[in-house]
Amino acid sequence: MAAAGIVAALCAVVVRQRTPEIAVALTAAACLLLLWNTLPLLETIRDVLEELAGLADISPTVLRPMLQTVGLALVTKLAAAVCRDAGEGSVAAFVETAGAAAAVLVALPLLKMVLQLVIELL
Repeated sequence: MAAAGIVAALCAVVVRQRTPEIAVALTAAACLLLLWNTLPLLETIRDVLEELAGLADISPTVLRPMLQTVGLALVTKLAAAVCRDAGEGSVAAFVETAGAAAAVLVALPLLKMVLQLVIELL
């Protein structure tokens, strides 16, 4: 994967000299291809976390927001990097802001569960 990323980056540098627009498309395609090849690793991590949650008797409702937040962070980082590579720093900043807002939204049920637990303990 690292070698494929380096090759894609070198190709993008060469193509960028002649046609910057195609270089951005090449970079986005390379990122998507690398992400696609990373999905099995992420699924394995998810499975191990679910197994550990089962051993610790943690509800999947607690684990789901955490996994969704990690997924959002990865997609947000990828999208922002492609925007920056295209020279659109302001769009990248907005993508990061939207990703942070989405992560907070996904984490709200977890916050609600924590507050309910604290109220029960009081």
